[in-house]
Amino acid sequence: MAVDSPLQSRTTSEKDVKALSFIEEMTRNPDSVQEKVLGEILSRNSCTEYLKRFGLNGSTDRKTFKTKVPVVTYEDLKPEIQRISNGDRSPILSSHPITEFLTSSGTSAGERKLMPTIDEDLDRRQLLYSLLMPVMNLYVPGLDKGKGLYFLFVKSESKTSGGLPARPVLTSYYKSDHFKRRPYDPYNVYTSPNEAILCSDSSQSMYAQMLCGLVMRHDVLRLGAVFASGLLRAISFLQNNWKELARDISTGTLSSRIFDPAIKNRMSKILTKSEQELAEFLVEVCSQDNWEGIITKIWPNTKYLDVIVTGAMAQYIPTLEYYSGGLPMACTMYASSESYFGINLKPMCKPSEVSYTIMPNMAYFEFLPHEHDGAGDETSLVELADVEVGKEYELVITTYAGLYRYKVGDVLRVTGFHNSAPQFKFIRRKNVLLSIESDKTDEAELQKAVENASKLFAAQGTRVIEYTSYADTKTIPGHYVIYWELLGRDQTNALPSDDIMAKCCLEMEESLNSVYRQSRVADKSIGPLEIRVVQNGTFEELMDYAISRGASINQYKVPRCVSFTPIMELLDSRVVSAHFSPSLPHWSPERRR
Repeated sequence: MAVDSPLQSRTTSEKDVKALSFIEEMTRNPDSVQEKVLGEILSRNSCTEYLKRFGLNGSTDRKTFKTKVPVVTYEDLKPEIQRISNGDRSPILSSHPITEFLTSSGTSAGERKLMPTIDEDLDRRQLLYSLLMPVMNLYVPGLDKGKGLYFLFVKSESKTSGGLPARPVLTSYYKSDHFKRRPYDPYNVYTSPNEAILCSDSSQSMYAQMLCGLVMRHDVLRLGAVFASGLLRAISFLQNNWKELARDISTGTLSSRIFDPAIKNRMSKILTKSEQELAEFLVEVCSQDNWEGIITKIWPNTKYLDVIVTGAMAQYIPTLEYYSGGLPMACTMYASSESYFGINLKPMCKPSEVSYTIMPNMAYFEFLPHEHDGAGDETSLVELADVEVGKEYELVITTYAGLYRYKVGDVLRVTGFHNSAPQFKFIRRKNVLLSIESDKTDEAELQKAVENASKLFAAQGTRVIEYTSYADTKTIPGHYVIYWELLGRDQTNALPSDDIMAKCCLEMEESLNSVYRQSRVADKSIGPLEIRVVQNGTFEELMDYAISRGASINQYKVPRCVSFTPIMELLDSRVVSAHFSPSLPHWSPERRR
């Protein structure tokens, strides 16, 4: 088995030495750490209604736990979560009070999942964050000599009927004292002030963060956003607003588009004078038609990009390489709303080689062997220390906040070990077809959206006989593209009107989950959905192509999502009309009651 060598600090920083020593300690004997973690979770939560239901009677050993407590999905836990959401404060899942819900990707009903969290979970997240820079310092020296330009945003939040906050995990973190009152650390100085990051108006927030990044351009040593798509959205914002930004820098005054009092007050201390030379430089660089390498032109000291480019985000790598002139892309950590999981101990590796070392103190981890047909034997879950290199598993977690043997939905492949702790490559989200950013649309949801939209022309006898889709990330923001092959009454090829087809686009968007609709309406991180109608017979050609490449005619199924270039080219060459959603779908930050 492949085992990484121990981490050795290249600095005399006591903080770095301590962090790297902690990683070594946690990974030397992960099985004993896991045993301790499970024991703590079961002991403190032994009085909960959920664990009592399965008759653990205070047992904290792994064998009893695995024998009596079932593997579950979110749908299994919805009744308990709904009670907590409605205000029931009895110990249902956790003996510690649930302080808020972290929102995750949508359920089959289109609502966000609510993940229970307790106060001390913030400490666990902060612990994982504290390990990132000590690891990065092993590979990139001198990061304490400058700043990071990170485009970070809070998103809309709501309260449940029982009064608990419901918000994304990063919004929770940015609004916590862990972030707002973080002690000074020369390795974690941002160009963006808290006031800009914490502004709920994403347009004002982006403008202020970009302006600060431009004013401090020579201080910037790394650029980042949570997702690769977020960084590309920032570049697109610069393309559309550089004239106004340059004018602010030239005059030393802030644009009237910024009206948030906290941002205005903070920016008055940053934008203190006219910088004509910088403004002229921006005009010269940004007025060019070719933006290749724009990042290193504007921020010449940038050493790397800090963005997630694994999983669905891998589709953005070529565009990021174009704008950055080939800068390294660092994927530093693996986390979700349910729990934070692990870190990348080789953050400067190629995106295709990213693996995350699971930190065994974060939660109790089990792994369901994953077969490519989607099957998995839920009676044969594997311990963290017992997974095998080369095999794929679905991640199952038990958390301090009260998720027990919960299927996260991530499929991971074991690539090696650091000491005795396994390292995993993120393969994909289970059952997800389309994803631009934080949205996740599965096959059943896409099917329902197509069905709902096609009802708009059913009366005239037209129907959708085949469809497929892809996430188009060549546009900024990216958007969903749906290919339809239609058949009219009496087998005619008469197409519905442009107006009807535009309404079909909007109806599809209305049918997608709240995460997608928030991304369209509030975050503006997804563009209007597009339907491309193809010639009759196109999907037969698609089947012929697949069979020519070895597919069985008896087992062939139309792929509901495509990305293979020859197939895309075939579909696009048969398009007879294209239609876009004419307006925004409905979305509200308030949860449905």
